[in-house]
Amino acid sequence: MTTQEIATRLVEFCKEEQYGKAHRELYAPNAISIEPFAMGGYEKETKGLDAIIAKGKKFESEVEQSFGVTLSNPLVTKNSIAFIFTMDVKMKGRERETMTELCVYEVKDDKIVSEQFFM
Repeated sequence: MTTQEIATRLVEFCKEEQYGKAHRELYAPNAISIEPFAMGGYEKETKGLDAIIAKGKKFESEVEQSFGVTLSNPLVTKNSIAFIFTMDVKMKGRERETMTELCVYEVKDDKIVSEQFFM
């Protein structure tokens, strides 16, 4: 897949809130995920697809209700993808909130090898 094809598929998965499917289909086994900082039981860096999938499942288990997501059109270069991702969500034990992140992905050998989130 080209980087543009990966970007298109990733955006589709995110709009459908199918993050696990995105991980399994689009990510390399040795991918890394980098958060802005360690918080709430999440490390700043998560290494390996299995660990990224587990992190995603943990996050999803903490969501009490999702009111939808929005994504900007992706910016795509030869090996990079970026978009703004906004979630309208109620996390367990918290008030409803809007979370917005800049999501940046690196692609190598037709797979996502890194994701990094900026608030």
